[in-house]
Amino acid sequence: MNTSIVLTVVADDHPGIVEELSDVLATHGGNWTESSMMTLAGKFAGILLAQVPEERVDSFLRVLESLEIGGIEIVAQRSDTPARPEGTQEFSIELVGQDHPGIVHDITAVLARLGINVLELETTVQSASMSGESLFIAHARILVPDAVPLQQLRDEMEELANELMVDIELEE
Repeated sequence: MNTSIVLTVVADDHPGIVEELSDVLATHGGNWTESSMMTLAGKFAGILLAQVPEERVDSFLRVLESLEIGGIEIVAQRSDTPARPEGTQEFSIELVGQDHPGIVHDITAVLARLGINVLELETTVQSASMSGESLFIAHARILVPDAVPLQQLRDEMEELANELMVDIELEE
């Protein structure tokens, strides 16, 4: 039987970080199933879901701890929670608008109030092609409980888009 382990990894960016992680996982008979990794402000940051045979988990976690000596900070947590609870639907949100502080907070406040879980959130700020102003772009995957009326969610997202002066699209 395999155990799901979620790893978060932060280190000063340098070549070989992903190779070190994959080597430890492969040595313990584990499987790299999902990940998202990038460099932010000179730091490597990543999150990884691994499947490791139950009898090798303790050894795997000890070896991961030894990587911290080399400057790689790792938080590892076992998970037995199903990926998607019953009675929910997955949607995506696309947002584009002029950047200003608080956009993420305003959107996530509405989602949290409705009991909607954010599964994934990717954001970036880039220069708008014509005006040169900072443009905020976000993509989110959300898990909406069946008890939340979709029209209510759409109405609240539209109202928020008007308040923030951004474009928000909700898609199934």
